Amino acid sequence: MPSRTTLPLLTSADVLANLSALRARQPVGYSAFYSSQLGGIVSDPALMVIPFDDHMVHRGHGVFDTAALVAGRIYDLEAHLDRFVASAERSKLVVPPRGEMRDIIIATAAASGQRDGSIRYWLSSGPGSLELSPAAGSQPGFFVMIFGGLSYPARWYTEGLRVMTTTYPIKPSLYAITKATNYLPNVLMQMEAKEAGYDNGVFIDQNGNVGEGSNMNVAFVMDDGIFRHPKFDHVLAGCTSLRLLELARSLVGKELRGVEVCDIAVGDARAAREMFLIGSSVKVAPVVGWDDRPIGDGKPGPVSRALLALLDNDMRTSDRLTDVPY
Repeated sequence: MPSRTTLPLLTSADVLANLSALRARQPVGYSAFYSSQLGGIVSDPALMVIPFDDHMVHRGHGVFDTAALVAGRIYDLEAHLDRFVASAERSKLVVPPRGEMRDIIIATAAASGQRDGSIRYWLSSGPGSLELSPAAGSQPGFFVMIFGGLSYPARWYTEGLRVMTTTYPIKPSLYAITKATNYLPNVLMQMEAKEAGYDNGVFIDQNGNVGEGSNMNVAFVMDDGIFRHPKFDHVLAGCTSLRLLELARSLVGKELRGVEVCDIAVGDARAAREMFLIGSSVKVAPVVGWDDRPIGDGKPGPVSRALLALLDNDMRTSDRLTDVPY
């Protein structure tokens, strides 16, 4: 007689205990979580859950964005909401009123008590079936998470990091410019880079132009002193990149000769004086090697340091900060 596996039929109390045990085995730094499906905020990570049949879970039909929480204020929230709404509309999601989402984000940050970290928020088409299309009558799910933020090694900033050209193809433009939850190409690229001993990867488009990193934009200071960033028609329009393109103009006539957004051929990029990764979590991290070839003199350059200083100052003193009522 073949053996049969006997599985327990869990009670609600069993489930809660098992969820708590899971978080005990995998400790996380999640401070607060809002769920429109739960109708409020929870602070226990064991309760930060989404139904398995939510279309975002089993079909990847959802969008997200992340904003920084700096000294008790949210940096550049309106720009992040602009991108969030645009991604949701391209994904054919029912978008709640913008003001309502904004208020929920601020209220969740206040409930967390956390003054520095990250705010990540999602919009899904909701639960109700396992079909390819959203369930009839499903309600969109809006979720907000307050957490410590992504962290990167200190050596990235002091010594610089190394990247490789990924073997995975870049996303088609529609998906690249939409900040959706389907990050499989990005995940595979990052895994490939780590397995090969690199810190990150870089996508190259079909025309041999530079794309983006796994979850960061890529930019360069070319040998002519021009700060160049790839066009945003085939890579995600990073809010940090867009702001840095504005801030970098203050360096023209000093560290820079100009600022441009254009196609950047791989051959030209490899000959750059400086290269860096840009993102809301990584900020500005200098790249000193690409595919075992040095960038510039193989050391972090002055423009990466100047841009990081400009961004750090902007994140604390600019008019792009939203107060959180703790």
